[in-house]
Formats: sequence, C-alpha cells, structure tokens
Amino acid sequence: MKDFTKELSYKTSRSSGAGGQNVNKVETSVTVLWNVAESEFFNDDEKVLIQSKLKNRINAEGFLFLTVSESRTQLMNKNKATEKILEIVNKSLIIPKKRIATKPSKAQKQKRLDTKKKLSDKKENRRFKF
Repeated sequence: MKDFTKELSYKTSRSSGAGGQNVNKVETSVTVLWNVAESEFFNDDEKVLIQSKLKNRINAEGFLFLTVSESRTQLMNKNKATEKILEIVNKSLIIPKKRIATKPSKAQKQKRLDTKKKLSDKKENRRFKF
C-alpha cells in the first residue's frame, strides 16, 4: 500500500444540509486534491492505470478529488478523506486476474440434456392426442 500523503492538498468549505449554526458558520467539509500526472511517487505505467480507472473522478486539470463532510469536525473529515483517497488509488492499482475459460464436463452436458428431455416429455404429455 503506497502512502503519497505528502502530495495531497486540502480545501475546506461549509458543509451542506441540515445542522443549524454549526453548518452555517464552520468550514468542516474537506476536499482533498491530488495531481496524478505530476506525482513523483508513481511511475508512468501506474499513473496511466490510475488515470484510466479513475477517469470519472479526475477533473480537466488532472486533479483527483474527493469531498468528505461526514463528521462535525474538520480534522476528522480530513483524516477520513485521506484514508479514502489512499484506498481508492491503491484499489485502482490492482490488476484483476484473467479468467480462464473452462469447458463443461460430459456429466454436466448429460445432466443438461436429461433435464431438457424431461421438460420436453412433460410438455408433450399435456397435448391432446387423437
């Protein structure tokens, strides 16, 4: 798990929604920004992988951003945002294994054909015979 927290920058803003005076006066919502292209922590291949998998979260300037406003305190939201962005980036670096296609066994084929035959016989027995 790579830790690139030194490259992150933070912006604060007032949270939305209900909460009364605390929400209206205190900037508790935290947005964490990270410039993927200019990161010195990852090599070019990893950057391309991150950019392709997280393209819906990266804006036009090339910043990966995430906003958290779950807690009442700015520090807790900042910690939560840092955890989430680390988790998202590390998950995007995982390359899924290729699936190996397998063929059905003879027993599986025979079982499928037997069930088809039973269903066919059942439907045929419903028909009126002259």
